[in-house]
Amino acid sequence: QVQLVESGGGSVESGGSLRLSCATSGYTHCLGWFRQAPGKEREVVAEIDVAVDSDGNTTYADFVKGRFTISQDNAKNTLYLQMDNLKPDDAATYSCAAAPFCCSAAWCYRYWGQGTQVTVSS
Repeated sequence: QVQLVESGGGSVESGGSLRLSCATSGYTHCLGWFRQAPGKEREVVAEIDVAVDSDGNTTYADFVKGRFTISQDNAKNTLYLQMDNLKPDDAATYSCAAAPFCCSAAWCYRYWGQGTQVTVSS
């Protein structure tokens, strides 16, 4: 069983930054951030393969590359999503999730946090 609790959402102006946190308990091979805007399907934002200890253990959706950074602090059992240069299109509910393997899609993720709201004003 993996438990996930997000925090750090809020409202920012376009171009601003936010850092989301996800407190985790239990072991998993892959952690990811997803988002869902009203009327839109849930989409993967970034993943991190916790079994790989290198710079090559992360993947990003094209629409956040160069702006968002996923990272983990093993000592704190916390997953982060640093979001820079936010745009109005980034507004959504962001959720962290855990999966037995990384698949860049929601179907392989078994455990989900409750979500945290991000609002970006233009």
